[in-house]
Amino acid sequence: MVQFLGMIPTPPPFKAKSLVFELKSRLDWGEPALTIIDARDRTEFNFRHILGAIPMPVSELVNRAKSSLENSRDIYIYGETDEETAFAASLLRDAGFQNVSELRGGVAAWRALDYPVSTSQAA
Repeated sequence: MVQFLGMIPTPPPFKAKSLVFELKSRLDWGEPALTIIDARDRTEFNFRHILGAIPMPVSELVNRAKSSLENSRDIYIYGETDEETAFAASLLRDAGFQNVSELRGGVAAWRALDYPVSTSQAA
């Protein structure tokens, strides 16, 4: 967290590419005005995903995002690789979403720092 005049903590600024600790810091700050999108296929999402992420596979991404999110919403997106993440982010930006941040390293980077993940496997 950044401090203003050394007294009031503020969350990190929104960037086009983010590291996992920056997103975690915003979540810890308690900012509800953001959405985390997992652009991987449903099987990968069900196996393990960042806690709070919503599944929107690349093939459905733009249609689902347009129907459920405002264009000005802060969106953090990740895919299987940083390349897939960049592609998914470009689709959203091209569709008019103004605040899209590529989450570098995705689930692997998130887990490496022991941040919370979720699974939704059916028994």
